[in-house]
Amino acid sequence: MNETILIADDDRELLKMLKSFFEIRKYSVITAENGAEALKMAERAPDIMLLDVNMPHMDGMEVCRLIRDKVSCPILFLTARTEEQDRVNGLMLGGDDYILKPFSLKELEARIRAHLKREERVRGKTECRFYGELSVDYAAKKVQVGEEALELTRLEYAIIEFLSMNPGLVFDKERIYERVCGYDAEGEARVVTELIRRIRNKLKIRTDREYIETVWGMGYRWKK
Repeated sequence: MNETILIADDDRELLKMLKSFFEIRKYSVITAENGAEALKMAERAPDIMLLDVNMPHMDGMEVCRLIRDKVSCPILFLTARTEEQDRVNGLMLGGDDYILKPFSLKELEARIRAHLKREERVRGKTECRFYGELSVDYAAKKVQVGEEALELTRLEYAIIEFLSMNPGLVFDKERIYERVCGYDAEGEARVVTELIRRIRNKLKIRTDREYIETVWGMGYRWKK
């Protein structure tokens, strides 16, 4: 195991503890104490990032917004905020997970491993599928309509990937959220509703064909 983790948090004691914990487990750890440092350290291409939401000068969500289009690695938020809207905002900005403080180190490591394994599976895919004028390149994480690539957030792409690899099957919002985010979906179903609305709007600009169908009372499916 030699994956690199970037951990950004203004709590020096927590930062020190997390660095020691993950180095013992053979990870390479990069640390930052504020958002500006996190931006700089992101240039070192870590395999996964842990960003504290409440950092001085520039918070974790702003860091995510600035780098999300430039990095493909998973971004996990660390925060004491419990409001649902905060979690929704973080995910909509392109974050992949939202971990509430105080947290279990065992659970944190399990979530990190789950996200890294998912990355390995995606990198292993070489298949490209075509649905009329739309194509999904699972290796490049790229969706095109004709020759034009769609600008998608990480979670928007993950929903397209999941549904398109299971065409014709109906999945409820909770199952979709759990599948693309990799953890308990309770209370987060409206995130999927909003993400699918955004995907549809992006597709509508480029094609009249409907790819994601609503099955009322049940969920969504990718039309064959």
